Amino acid sequence: MYSRMKISFIMNNFYNNENNGYLFSIQKGMVANFYNQQFCQGKELSHEEKLKYLKEKISSADAVLIGAGAGLSTSAGLTYSGERFTKYFFDFAQKYGITDMYSGGFYPFENKETFWAWWARHIYYNRYVSPQKPVYNKLLELVKDKNYFVITTNVDHLFQKSGFDKNRLFYTQGDYGLFQSINPQIRKTYDNEQIVMKMMEAQGFIKYDNGIYQVPQDKNISMQIPTELIPKCPDDNSDMVMNLRTDNSFVEDDGWHKASQNYYDFITKNKDSNILYLELGVGMNTPIIIKFPFWQMTAENKKASYICINYKQSYCPEQIKEKSVCIDCDITEILNLL
Repeated sequence: MYSRMKISFIMNNFYNNENNGYLFSIQKGMVANFYNQQFCQGKELSHEEKLKYLKEKISSADAVLIGAGAGLSTSAGLTYSGERFTKYFFDFAQKYGITDMYSGGFYPFENKETFWAWWARHIYYNRYVSPQKPVYNKLLELVKDKNYFVITTNVDHLFQKSGFDKNRLFYTQGDYGLFQSINPQIRKTYDNEQIVMKMMEAQGFIKYDNGIYQVPQDKNISMQIPTELIPKCPDDNSDMVMNLRTDNSFVEDDGWHKASQNYYDFITKNKDSNILYLELGVGMNTPIIIKFPFWQMTAENKKASYICINYKQSYCPEQIKEKSVCIDCDITEILNLL
């Protein structure tokens, strides 16, 4: 737990870039995390009343800030375990005992050829293949005529693929569709679609009439790619890695900084307005980026409302109970009802 003095020092010395929405949001999250929170379910309403409240708030709000976590993509069908994992990673499961896509991303593969075979599949099926359910499309229908903005920790790019305005999106943690150099001096990112497709073909995946690579019927695919397909940086020929925030080597490129500034402009412009903070599928993995800041900004604004939709992880602090509605349900079900 941070002391008040330490929080003040951090804010004044590290989070004082007025155009950096990411750091500004974390500042808000740190403030919310400082206080001991007693959690509740928000307003005591029936399920039907909560749906009516949600619909009315979206309609009447002057601004809607959407905060999206992994639960939203899971609801859309991008599951990292179960049938989907078994279908595309059965060989890795058998040889290495890997049980899901998430944990497999941390496996210490014995060589780069195997490492990139794994990641080519991971990137392809979670970035370049559309999800089974049109959850993102339905969400867009609800807010497309509103003054909205989206901050997300997801890296699957589904908001932009579903038609959301890219100038109203902030992907804080990276993008499966981008590589970065291991050279810390190169602060750029590189599109990876073409090389990922080549790696999929090299493993033996077959592109069917629908344009999607699938496991062939005989399941004869390789767990390695040719050495010459190992991605290299175009600028200095160094090795490449995913543009994902795993440590302080994460590259925040020009596009990232522009999105961060757009986010800052939105939250500061609307901080005193009738704004709805709509949190979708955000868990407790990185709550200081979306969940905690949303709580704090709701508390600071008398006109603000907070609505959280998340299966088995829907709650809010007692301090904002009367301004909040928490819906413990699958996001797809709620959007279908709306």
